Amino acid sequence: MELTWGRYERDSYHGQYLICNKCLYLEHPYNQNFNLNDERNESMSSVALSKKPQAIKTENFDVVIIGAGISGVGAAYHLSQQCEGKTFVALDAQDSFGGTWTTHRYPGIRSDSDLYTFGYRFKPWVGAPIATAEEILTYMGEVIEENDLAQHIRYGHTITAASWSSEDNLWTIEGVRKDSNEAVCFTANFLWMCQGYYRHSKGYTPDWEGMEDFKGQIVHPQTWPEDLDYKDKKVVVIGSGATAATVIPAIAGDCDHVTMLQRSPTYFIPGRNENELADQLRELDVDEHWIHEIARRKILHDQDKITKMAFEQPEILTKQLLSAVRGYLGPDYDIDKHFTPNYRPWRQRIAFVPDGDIFKGIASGQASVVTDEIEKFTKDGILLESGDTLDADIVVTATGFNMCVLGDIEFTVDDKVVDFSDTITYRGMMFTGVPNMLWIFGYFRASWTLRVDLLGDFVCRLLKHMDEKGVKKVTPVLAAKDKGMAVSAWMDSENFNPGYLMRSMDLLPKCGESAEWRHTQDYWAEKDEIPKIDLDASVFEYK
Repeated sequence: MELTWGRYERDSYHGQYLICNKCLYLEHPYNQNFNLNDERNESMSSVALSKKPQAIKTENFDVVIIGAGISGVGAAYHLSQQCEGKTFVALDAQDSFGGTWTTHRYPGIRSDSDLYTFGYRFKPWVGAPIATAEEILTYMGEVIEENDLAQHIRYGHTITAASWSSEDNLWTIEGVRKDSNEAVCFTANFLWMCQGYYRHSKGYTPDWEGMEDFKGQIVHPQTWPEDLDYKDKKVVVIGSGATAATVIPAIAGDCDHVTMLQRSPTYFIPGRNENELADQLRELDVDEHWIHEIARRKILHDQDKITKMAFEQPEILTKQLLSAVRGYLGPDYDIDKHFTPNYRPWRQRIAFVPDGDIFKGIASGQASVVTDEIEKFTKDGILLESGDTLDADIVVTATGFNMCVLGDIEFTVDDKVVDFSDTITYRGMMFTGVPNMLWIFGYFRASWTLRVDLLGDFVCRLLKHMDEKGVKKVTPVLAAKDKGMAVSAWMDSENFNPGYLMRSMDLLPKCGESAEWRHTQDYWAEKDEIPKIDLDASVFEYK
């Protein structure tokens, strides 16, 4: 007999608790909820009824944050600092904070953005610009400790459903505790989605012919085995992005040889892992908060120039990027074949390569690059479309993420299932027809955390505005002038088109013609626009 999780429903709201009269708890070897309404379980009804019904106590907060990664910790900080008196909790499925930096454990794991801008604006970064996962987790841990945020974070909570009731002006958030398999339930007036944008449980690996015949190991970096032995092994890393460029130099010294197999090249920015301006200011004994802000402004100023050049003078930028790579590999290396993409810069993310480490590995002969397509796997390696073969003991599929929308959580609004692909996004953070919810979706061409701080300010301002108005519900709605506007995909593929985004575009919300109804991915505009959003504009419907 299969036992299924019970789905409890709202019966009445009493102070801080919801009493769920239809959910009984059955003590059995799997320690799961038992639903008497499931016809498959009718034979067990007499056993279940012999147990005393246990009402599920639902904890109530003003705000529930989903996720305790870089976004969730930032959200918790802003609520604690700007919304004194608001109760909140952050729920995360993992056993600790960190999100991406806890999920990924492959060798060399590091940021591909500088920590002066990937770090929070309120806490200075004092290390090298490109940081290891361990350093980032230490930094986040300090934020939690210094601001007494641990009391607001609960780990091992997998959220499965979120339902909004306009009658109660509440979100009901359902989930499961990892340690006990117990069902949990929370209510909140506002739901802040900080869970990121990809599925943490499993990365994306294409289904190539013959994979089952390969006698070696196939590993995705997202689920890297702790005991993987690559010493003196032939390793092929499939992929050309930041993950491949991180793994290869980290393992090359221990392997017999590492080959980066790519279908097409990617742009990189190699350079020294230091910030000369910040280091000079430290020599002058300038306060670290000042250094952090000055370094951030300088980096963002330079990034703005590069982004504009990518659109306005792509040929010049391409020449500069390739010249930097040639500086490591020399004039005789086939840069055109292996490091010259067939798209303009910034249509996909450009990773910073600290100290040019992958290029040094290639130049030394410890690593090599093959640009070709896979015909099939063989028992000894990979057969390429060119007819060449690559022998391998281990194949690492650095082939990207599986994107998920709003954490794969089932959303309902007044008992109607929400299909986010049918909604239109307000500035890439809220969605038509979905009340009292905001999703942090950061920047592709700038550090993710820049938007965490911007939207942290926005949410706190919105919550205080709602209190001042004496309202409990806010929903983004199309103004009359916008109802007939053309609607398109979340992201224009001519603007930005990484594989993980293109594979999942049909799942994402739609965007409109104006900047108000799209995620522009333009930090340099949003840093001025978002703080000036008129909270009494017609786009916000209050009740």
